[in-house]
Amino acid sequence: MCKRIAFVAFLTVALVVLTVSARQDNSKRPSPAAHADCNLPNGTTIHVDYSSPRMNGRKIYPGLVPYGKVWRAGANEATTFVINKDVTVGGKDVPAGNYTIFVVPNADKWTLIVNKKTGEWGIPYKWESDELLRTDMKVSAIDGPVENFTIGFDHAGGNCTLYMDWEQRRASVEISGK
Repeated sequence: MCKRIAFVAFLTVALVVLTVSARQDNSKRPSPAAHADCNLPNGTTIHVDYSSPRMNGRKIYPGLVPYGKVWRAGANEATTFVINKDVTVGGKDVPAGNYTIFVVPNADKWTLIVNKKTGEWGIPYKWESDELLRTDMKVSAIDGPVENFTIGFDHAGGNCTLYMDWEQRRASVEISGK
C-alpha cells in the first residue's frame, strides 16, 4: 500500500514538473509580446497584440522583411486586431470583431490586410480566402533607426492613426469610428 502511494505521489510530481517546464515563457522570447490601444470618443476601442522583433544589426527593408510579400507585422503569432464597434480603416468598413492583420511592404506604399481568420502562427500566409479587406498605408521616413518594431496609435480629432515603425520607416493608416 505504501509503495502505491509513493508511486502515485511520484507520478503526480513528475507530471507537474513536466507540465510547468513545457509551458512557454513568452517574456523570454527574442521578440517579446507588445500591445497598442486606441480609444475613440464614441466609445470604440481598438486593441492590437503583436510580438516586437529587434533589428539586431540586420537590414530590415528589403532584407529580413522583403518587399512585395505578405508579412505578419511582427514576429511569432500573427498580429491581432480587436475592435468593439464598427470602424472605418483606410476608408473601408470593418465590423466589430476579432481579426488578424498582415501587411505587404513596398518602398513607397504598404498594403494592410485585415483577415477574419484568427489564431494562426503568422507566415507563410495562406488565408487569402479569409480576407475582409486590403487597404493602402502611407509610408514615410522617420528619424531613426528604430531598433524595436513598434505598432502604436496617434490620436487626432476623433480618429486614430495606426502606425508601424521599424528601421527608418513608418507605415500608417487612419481609423475612424462609425
